[in-house]
Amino acid sequence: MNKLISITAIASISPIGKSMSETWESYQNNNHYITSEKFQEQEVWVSKLTQDAKKEIDLLRQSDSKYKSLDNTVIFAIYASRRAIKNANWKISDNFGINIGSSRGATALFETYHESFLKNGKAETLSSPTTTLGNISSWVAHDLQTQGPEISHSITCSTALHSMLNGIAWINSGMCDKFLVGGSEAPLTPFTIAQMQALKIYASTTLSNQSNMLSVQKYPCRALDLKKTKNTMILGEGASMICLEKGEQKNALATIKGYGYATEILKHNISISSDAQCFQKSMKMALGNMNPDEVDVIVMHAPGTVKGDLSEIKAIETVFNNTIPAVTSNKWKIGHTFGASGALSIELAVLMLKNQEFIETPYLQNQKKPNKIQNILINAVGFGGNAVSILLSKN
Repeated sequence: MNKLISITAIASISPIGKSMSETWESYQNNNHYITSEKFQEQEVWVSKLTQDAKKEIDLLRQSDSKYKSLDNTVIFAIYASRRAIKNANWKISDNFGINIGSSRGATALFETYHESFLKNGKAETLSSPTTTLGNISSWVAHDLQTQGPEISHSITCSTALHSMLNGIAWINSGMCDKFLVGGSEAPLTPFTIAQMQALKIYASTTLSNQSNMLSVQKYPCRALDLKKTKNTMILGEGASMICLEKGEQKNALATIKGYGYATEILKHNISISSDAQCFQKSMKMALGNMNPDEVDVIVMHAPGTVKGDLSEIKAIETVFNNTIPAVTSNKWKIGHTFGASGALSIELAVLMLKNQEFIETPYLQNQKKPNKIQNILINAVGFGGNAVSILLSKN
């Protein structure tokens, strides 16, 4: 780290809440927020925003006529961004930078416009401007009226943590003192789910009894369960935005103590090595000179797939010399939110630091629990073997 960087606010909207207090309350129970929904006449597991959260999104969309034609990825991002900068007490005159990413972007709109094109033989007027990836950051910048730099990108499931890397780089360069970073994803569409099913990594609705889907004994996504024999990844929707500021701020929720990144040479279009060499490199880089024993918790990427979860555990065993810290994940609870998942994992880490309470995975036995929570490592990786690790410390 060239300069100390503080996280001064986080705001999100997800299946477990639309504020940090709501989200933390949801983490206190052992329920998951996954339901079975029909997509193309097929029952599929998904994790959706609550009805209360959807009402907030609908109100935002109706507040400006220009917003009615935007994809949920943009509206989610605007909603969370407004709350984040309010919580951080940022002003428009601060001219902060913005870097918000998404793995899929305007998925629902793109599918709708393409279907219309196939039917009518011509594209609708707003089909291009409302489906470009740059949509998200540019609309957030418009909504917040900031004059700072705005960046959008997609680096699959590590997108949100890459946006954090970019914010760190801008602040370290001296070109900005503040950066709003995060990810937004609205992937609950028939085509997106079908793509995951085609990869044979999506959870089957037959893995759990539907009548007991909210029972604490039944969990459709088995993230971190190394005994599972079938893939159990499930998609969720949401957004999370993080305010970064130069220096040690009095209102900091946590400080960024280290960061790491790596991309490994792939043998297959979607796989990483069996011992996740990309994670080994990113975690070692994030730790720097810190003794691995000082890490109290790792928030794993752990998508709920057989190979993905196991390879990350093997990487952790290698880096931490088989003395694994307490590990956790939130995907069993809210599903995999693709490009937003890393930022939602950052939120979980900050909440654990703030409340000094470890969030366990309810279906795992004999979990290691930390004696204290001072340093947390957060992992994310996506198709392409692009891993990022962020080390956070209690302020």
